[in-house]
Amino acid sequence: MKRTGISGMKSATTVRGKFGALSAVAVLLVIPTYGDHDAAVKNLTEAAPATTANARVGAIFKGDLDGGHYCTASVVHSSGHDLIVTAAHCLPPDESEGGKAVFVPAYRDGSAPYGSWPVESVYADDSWNEDGDQDSDVAFAVLGPGTDGGKKIEDAVGAAPLFAGRATGQSVTITGYPGDIEVPQVCTNTSVAYGDTQQRIDCPDFTGGTSGSPWVVEGGAVAGVIGGYEFGGDDPDVSYSIVFGQHTKSLYKLAEAAGDPKPAAASTAASPQPAAASDALPPNQTQPQSQAPAQTPAQTTNRPVTCACILP
Repeated sequence: MKRTGISGMKSATTVRGKFGALSAVAVLLVIPTYGDHDAAVKNLTEAAPATTANARVGAIFKGDLDGGHYCTASVVHSSGHDLIVTAAHCLPPDESEGGKAVFVPAYRDGSAPYGSWPVESVYADDSWNEDGDQDSDVAFAVLGPGTDGGKKIEDAVGAAPLFAGRATGQSVTITGYPGDIEVPQVCTNTSVAYGDTQQRIDCPDFTGGTSGSPWVVEGGAVAGVIGGYEFGGDDPDVSYSIVFGQHTKSLYKLAEAAGDPKPAAASTAASPQPAAASDALPPNQTQPQSQAPAQTPAQTTNRPVTCACILP
């Protein structure tokens, strides 16, 4: 399993993300440039360069930098400019909320070049909170003001949108922090479907600590995070993610609404239409630049890439 640092909690008993009366909102995706890695280099894990794009990925620490990093997260665009996405198993409520965990973007060799941000609240699906459903292993966290002048995280390092759909057959770049390495590692390879609700990718040496690492597709959107099957996989050379779908979109909207400031009332949304992954729109001008009952996923299959996309 990829998790490390915070021990033992497969599921949370505190309900943080109810969907009973929550209706999903489907609108179009806007994809900014995100991620710096040579997509032609496949299945090679190496130190990630210190770039502006890679600064949106960071390590999660328990309390402060002295507590050691145990998971990875990345900044996603929101109206409050204060949201990260990671694996749900990285942020159990009694060990994460209220500043008990901190996010350090661009962490490298003991340095926090942009400062750190406390995790103030966490939003995960009820099927994870109550049952530890491996098909619901994703969470969004609202961050408090940063230590570097009180900035919001997105204003400091930028953010990426979400890709809601299976990234089958696409080139995917994963950037994350193994627990025993002090610089982020990056790998690019082609993802494949793993059963109906998850996806997998072969990248060597993504060991404990890389849980929550973003799966970035061509164009810059986050299409998954290391997690899901066996908390992201029981082999350091193979990583898994749930497929971001309707539940992930609803969860994102719930977390965004909890941020500061509250999002403006949504204008009339376009009818949800599947869009090819290549149908990228221009970047958002404000950018600084699935869940079935838990079970072992079925054998690997390949499906076309489609996207029912969202934009904050």
